[in-house]
Amino acid sequence: MDHKVLLILIGMAVVTYIPRFLPLALFSRLEIPDIVIRWLNYVPVAILAALLAPGVMMEESELFISFDNPFLLAAVPTFLTAIKTKNMMLTVFTGMIFVIGIRNIF
Repeated sequence: MDHKVLLILIGMAVVTYIPRFLPLALFSRLEIPDIVIRWLNYVPVAILAALLAPGVMMEESELFISFDNPFLLAAVPTFLTAIKTKNMMLTVFTGMIFVIGIRNIF
């Protein structure tokens, strides 16, 4: 293996490892206040919503809020399923079934 490639691999490993290790090392010794822990519980939900919202409400880089948008229509029962059951698999399955159903009906 070329010496330069090996150095690049080691550098990539270090750059990947440091952002994961530093927070773990810093926060494992600190006592995190309850309010911060409660706030951190909302981070995954906020990230998931931020990732899904453009896919549900946008089409071709424009806001697409209409009854012709199958993703938006499927989002309503999916959201209700998520709230009621708090079951990720059932929520994903509900969303898939509604998108398939709405696309085949309309």
